[in-house]
Amino acid sequence: MRKLYALAAAALVFVSQWASAQADLSYYLPKEVTYNKEIPTPKDILGYNVGEWHVSHDQLAMYVRQMAQLSDRITIEEYARTHENRPLYLLTITSPENHKNIQGIKEQHRKLTNPKASGNLDIKNMPGVVWMGYSVHGNEPSGSNASLLAVYHLAAAQGPEIEKLLRETVILLDPSINPDGLNRFASWVNTHRSKNLVTDPNSEEFAEAWPRGRTNHYWFDLNRDWLPLQHPESRGRLAKFHEWKPNVLTDHHEMGTNSTFFFQPGIPSRNHPLTPAKNYELTKKIAGFHAKALDKIGSFYYTEESFDDFYYGKGSTYPDVNGAIGILFEQASSRGHAQESVNGVLSFPFTIRNQFTTTLSTLEAVQNMREELLAHQRDFYSEATKEAGKASVSAYVFSSEKDPARAFHLAEIIHQHQIDIYRPKEKFTVNNVTYTPENSYIVPTNQPQYKLIEGMFERRTSFQDSLFYDVSAWTLPLAFNLEHANLTSRQFKDKMLGQKIDSVDFPKGQVIGGNSAYAYAFEWHGYYAPRALNTLFGQGLQARVATDKFTSAEGKQFDYGTILIPVSGQPLSLERIQALMAQVAQDNGLTVYAMSTGFTGGINLGSPGIYNINQPKVAMLIGDGVNSNDAGEAWHLLDHRFNINTSLINAELVNRTDLSRYNVMVMADGSYGSISDFGKTRLRNWVQQGGTLIAMGNASRWLADNKIGTFSFKQSEENGTSRLPYAQMSNTMGAQVIGGAIFETDLDLTHPLGYGYYSNKLPVFRDNRLFMETSKSPYANPVVYTAKPLLSGYISKPNLKQLSNSAAISVSAIGGGKVIAMTDNPNFRAFWYGTNKLFLNSIFFGQIISGGSARAEEDAH
Repeated sequence: MRKLYALAAAALVFVSQWASAQADLSYYLPKEVTYNKEIPTPKDILGYNVGEWHVSHDQLAMYVRQMAQLSDRITIEEYARTHENRPLYLLTITSPENHKNIQGIKEQHRKLTNPKASGNLDIKNMPGVVWMGYSVHGNEPSGSNASLLAVYHLAAAQGPEIEKLLRETVILLDPSINPDGLNRFASWVNTHRSKNLVTDPNSEEFAEAWPRGRTNHYWFDLNRDWLPLQHPESRGRLAKFHEWKPNVLTDHHEMGTNSTFFFQPGIPSRNHPLTPAKNYELTKKIAGFHAKALDKIGSFYYTEESFDDFYYGKGSTYPDVNGAIGILFEQASSRGHAQESVNGVLSFPFTIRNQFTTTLSTLEAVQNMREELLAHQRDFYSEATKEAGKASVSAYVFSSEKDPARAFHLAEIIHQHQIDIYRPKEKFTVNNVTYTPENSYIVPTNQPQYKLIEGMFERRTSFQDSLFYDVSAWTLPLAFNLEHANLTSRQFKDKMLGQKIDSVDFPKGQVIGGNSAYAYAFEWHGYYAPRALNTLFGQGLQARVATDKFTSAEGKQFDYGTILIPVSGQPLSLERIQALMAQVAQDNGLTVYAMSTGFTGGINLGSPGIYNINQPKVAMLIGDGVNSNDAGEAWHLLDHRFNINTSLINAELVNRTDLSRYNVMVMADGSYGSISDFGKTRLRNWVQQGGTLIAMGNASRWLADNKIGTFSFKQSEENGTSRLPYAQMSNTMGAQVIGGAIFETDLDLTHPLGYGYYSNKLPVFRDNRLFMETSKSPYANPVVYTAKPLLSGYISKPNLKQLSNSAAISVSAIGGGKVIAMTDNPNFRAFWYGTNKLFLNSIFFGQIISGGSARAEEDAH
């Protein structure tokens, strides 16, 4: 046994040394191709062979910029900056002759998406356009490192074959879709790299620190942001995508170390129904080129398993609803420089070689299938327009009369997707909702982007398959909690369309009533009302919140949650307060009212029902065990969107950090095992002394288990069948997963957590099986799922039964403080504008929730 172990160890050392020694160009590049020696290799500029070290983003940027200077085949442009101010580059690679007419080629190619012009195009003489995208997940680095080889090969390769490829193809190459994450990961693995490569999976090199490099600066998965467009990386990239409308887009990823290599098509039954069958056929035909190339170098692979093409917000699926072919590549990850796996030692150079090989096979496929791909794009838009003409829905209308900012943000997203959007010409009423030109938007479906429009607005509750790689619903009007309607051909006529929107403008704020020497008031309906209040707090102003309705002397009725800013007793002058109120109204799209008297109808402005509120001092617990996506979404909302200072505190520090400087603490979904028993006591004491503790997802269960707040949860109903086929286990268990769907809740508009809402029916997003019992206190559940809650997406019947009438939010009192437990994430992927207010209300108004309206801890013992 010892002898066998020694032989195995020696073999591992040999493989490790081989992997390092073989990481030169001869390992990667095609043997039959010659290269221009005047063009520098990556090693000439970086000082090391590709795969010897993990390339950092600044090194990668340096190489591609220099190649663009040296090669007449390459031009480069910066299309965006990340949150950390790193540049994102797009390289255009084609023949020098094509570069001379690149604008003409682009304009002609875009005509393929215009059915009125595409029929006259000569596709036989048009180049194909392919977009190569690498490493949207920063800790899946083989893609971005392979892009070094792709750029070198396309710049330096010589001979008639490469010249023909460049004449017939325009290659758009994005070497790093996620620079911030790539840099974070490269720094980690390079820091922990040994001179003699260590392949032991337990080594620190493979134990990347939280939050890891998969995500961007705010810990978002950018591969889910193609549709919501909440980040600069995505917005910049999409603008270039639509500027070109590529025929094929590749998306290079990594998966588990013990896997092999995957390329699409994925599981056929999990394609989105709006994607035409031709897309699948072409994807499968392209797959033949990948298989041939990988066979040639001896790499194992698989296809039509594991992955799907359903959610249109992913890089490999978004192209499918835009007349292109999206191709997902998933390479087994070395997660460092070389790591043991069930298939032997997996070296970083090996992972790079597979990504580079399929880069070349993609180019070969695009060149060979050029006319077929161009025809598919032309036919896609032509057929979409025909389908639109027969569709039951002729237009979608949406509005938010009391909060124009939410409607603005949805219109902004739609406009960025190259969809025509209009204001109504005149006001009209549908389903008892009146839509006005000032606050509403209409999206007619009879336009080339018909399929994408349907993908944004549709509600779907029946599916061919019950398993989803990602979410099963993302209906945007529901995500934004907007008044909206589907207009049939009887309800909609072209004459209803007013001005076509060329640019979406942020709502204008105003102060009504002139200047006041008494007080100012603004309702909490506005999406950015919390930002306005936080700005006022930052200037040292005192503020109050109304817990009941009242009517001004001028007849304006103010809703629950109205903010009152007294003029007297403030640290600023009368004139400064006047100017400040005008500024916050303008910056936040709010209507602020100058109050002339406190003698109001209903409660008066000096009423005990108008509470003083304190500025939130927010801390959020982070670190191992915490769901970094959910934490990042909360951080992004508070910091980036609302300018609320948020201290990010490692959960382990609760055991010894002074918590008294905070009055609000956020716990995102996750487990908090690093908090000791002493830390739990300190956390409980902090709440008792008046703190507001907000927990989402499984953090709520953790608090309940540790008696920090009193919440109870239903037990999941498991399949009672005693015996099932083993081969069905994965599908049977997977069907019980709630991957992401939209449900209806009932909201108490009089509760502080309901302030600013004006409809008691609120759509929420859910992606877990955490079912919370309603409280015995009749006031402790401000948000409850309705009896028939499913609005859009997939949920199994047992889970739907559990969810019906369960609590979405429960409030528990401990001493002078509150624990607010949310089963779901109200900030999901930054585009769930409709439920953000629940989270922000918890932060601003948790302090005023009456102990009698919460489930008191003492009642449970």
